[in-house]
Amino acid sequence: MPTPTSFDYAIVRVVPHVERGEFINAGVIVFCRVRDFLAAQVELDRARLAALAPDADPAEVQVHLDSIPRICAGDPEAGPIGLLSRSERFQWLVAPRSTILQTSPVHSGVCQEPAETAEHLMRTMVRLPTR
Repeated sequence: MPTPTSFDYAIVRVVPHVERGEFINAGVIVFCRVRDFLAAQVELDRARLAALAPDADPAEVQVHLDSIPRICAGDPEAGPIGLLSRSERFQWLVAPRSTILQTSPVHSGVCQEPAETAEHLMRTMVRLPTR
């Protein structure tokens, strides 16, 4: 069993009308320096987006959301940001901004496997509970 290590994470939020401050959780970004791990998972709940902002274009929102995992992976298609170190990419992704995509404050924790932790965060913080 791997040794527990610290990690940082932020929740990705879709804020269709920034001036209203309403948002939908749409993903997680997990960074574990010790394990050289930086990854994101994103899922847009189109029904929730339509309920919150019927005028929002879900395809356009999805394009922007899809760029987050590419940046985390250091994909050359992510542009200059994708070429930064893992730490710098994480800091860039979680920097405060006033756009349709924002992140929560950064939280810290301890985990055994960062990828499993990312999935757990998706289940508990992003996806709606099932009955």
